[in-house]
Amino acid sequence: MTRRTDVVVIGGGQSGLAAGYHLRRLGVEHVILDAEAAPGGAWQHTWDSLRLFSPAPYSSLPGRLMPSQPDEPYPDAAHVVGYLTDYEKRYELPVHHGTRVESVRRDGPRLRVETDSGSWTARAAISATGTWTRPFLPAVPGRGEYRGRQLHTVQYRGPTEFTGQRVIVVGGGNSGAQIAADLAHAGIDLTWVTRRPPRYLADDIDGRALFDAATARRRALDEGRTDLGGVASLGDIVAVSPVRAARDAGLLTARPMFTRLTATGVEWADGTTAEADAVIWCTGFRPALSHFASLRLRGTRGRIALDGTRAVDEPRLHLLGYGDWTGPASATLIGVGRPARDAAREIARCLA
Repeated sequence: MTRRTDVVVIGGGQSGLAAGYHLRRLGVEHVILDAEAAPGGAWQHTWDSLRLFSPAPYSSLPGRLMPSQPDEPYPDAAHVVGYLTDYEKRYELPVHHGTRVESVRRDGPRLRVETDSGSWTARAAISATGTWTRPFLPAVPGRGEYRGRQLHTVQYRGPTEFTGQRVIVVGGGNSGAQIAADLAHAGIDLTWVTRRPPRYLADDIDGRALFDAATARRRALDEGRTDLGGVASLGDIVAVSPVRAARDAGLLTARPMFTRLTATGVEWADGTTAEADAVIWCTGFRPALSHFASLRLRGTRGRIALDGTRAVDEPRLHLLGYGDWTGPASATLIGVGRPARDAAREIARCLA
């Protein structure tokens, strides 16, 4: 069965909901196709202790402030899931849960979106699938020889399953620091490994400042001025309360990156070794864009060339929430609102 609509939004997480909000306000007929069985996007799959980088009011989607979480300035993942669930219901967004998009193809004047439960044709599409389903693992020598457990950020749930084990956490970003702090507070035998010494942002800086920095950098680049460095110029790790507490207690001492894995652990360039029962790779993600394979749009670094949010080689397609290349801080709750608004307005103009 093939159904028709004006716009198909692919992905029902924070970016897809922001797009739906603006399309609804503009009166544009649309559907949101979401592979998840329930609202909440990737947030429903994170570890329990994960914290946002900003207070709740500064972590909001357009039109609806996130309520504060009692006794917690930086909300946890469960609070975010509750907020997204309420947001979807409040604005009566047409989300089809449990619908996985398999491909997007050109079909004359329309785009054909194939799913595991039928097809849709649309005059435009917005991709908002994020990165959570494409974890990145670096090609470190010996990774195939290691006999212990290897997992990525996406598979981490909490410290309990590592009780009595020796764990190596790899990664000097926010996920690496938060997971290392989580394990350290639980008394796990931890080795934290980073490619460069950890760079903490000042304790009074959170997601508000990061969003401002990302926006200023994009404005400077658009105006041909000097690259201000954006968020990277401030540091790599937001010192949310669990990270700050572990750091101040001396529980977060990072070692440099090892050169290889062995059968039972890791080895550094100077020949020193460490045994490990598990290695947790907090090494980032890549954009989940496999559904566009037939359109042949991807270029360097796996990205699609964009003009704003619009794909240069397929103007009926817009991308949201994959990182700064789809809008300043667009992979964050507060950051996706502006590019979602711009994409919806441009689509509405084209459809008119």
